Amino acid sequence: MPSGVEPSSAGLGGGFRWGGPGWRNAGGDDRHGRGFLEHSMKGPRAPAHGKVHLDQIDPSDTSTFDGKKEQAEAELERLRGELDRLQELLYADHRRAVLIVLQGMDTAGKDGVIRHVFEGVNPQGVEVASFKAPSSTELEHDFLWRVHLHTPPKGHMAIFNRSHYEDVLAVRVHHLVPKEVWEERYRAINEFERELDREGTLVLKFFLHISKEEQKRRLEARLEDPTKHWKFSPSDLHERQFWSDYQSAYEELLELTSSQWAPWYVIPSDHKWFRNWCVSKVLVGALEEMHLKYPKGPEHPSSIKVP
Repeated sequence: MPSGVEPSSAGLGGGFRWGGPGWRNAGGDDRHGRGFLEHSMKGPRAPAHGKVHLDQIDPSDTSTFDGKKEQAEAELERLRGELDRLQELLYADHRRAVLIVLQGMDTAGKDGVIRHVFEGVNPQGVEVASFKAPSSTELEHDFLWRVHLHTPPKGHMAIFNRSHYEDVLAVRVHHLVPKEVWEERYRAINEFERELDREGTLVLKFFLHISKEEQKRRLEARLEDPTKHWKFSPSDLHERQFWSDYQSAYEELLELTSSQWAPWYVIPSDHKWFRNWCVSKVLVGALEEMHLKYPKGPEHPSSIKVP
């Protein structure tokens, strides 16, 4: 663990880790049922205390949904309608904003989540930003400078398809900056997200967790289907060589940057239908808990005559 950086002490329900079909806390208690999502309606979170072991989280697990793929897709359609309603309410209320962070290995489904979960939202109220290798101008500033430019204004949502977390992931795995530089960035990220929370932005972070075997299948599918050739990049194969390094980097990231105000949700993502349902369920539940309200209209509207 980096010197001077401690896991968030804000608390996320006792420090849970994925342990198969249910969640178990550090003391070994089993939350009976089909998973933490069922109990909290908030989804599987990264722990606020203790180690994260991604190899103990089954990327193919779907047990938090009590049904089959077809039923999940029907439920997703219902949740899309709820998200559309809540997005309009977010804009009308105009006191809060929402930032969704999507991270995961190549082929984990970040684009798929944006396409399927946000299918029905009003595009006027949503911005999607992708953070790849920084430009020469961006490198002249601190690493969060380019991120600030894309945070959502009041009443809006922003989706980060990859994010500021690349500056503690890729730079670490490929030794692009000294260790003491990326270690200090954990603190800067926590402070940045805390400030967003204070200013009224709900921050939800999703790690789309897939297996190395599933990634192989998805890359092969891109090569086999001519309509998907454009999705394939030789860099995907290069990055795949660093799988273990990325898993270690993600584990530390989840340990050090999951907080009450900006929680990480670890989403088993080998099954796309479950991934989409789970992200949608968490998002809709979080928006409902914001207690958004329509602003007051004119007094005595029935007495107003439109000429």
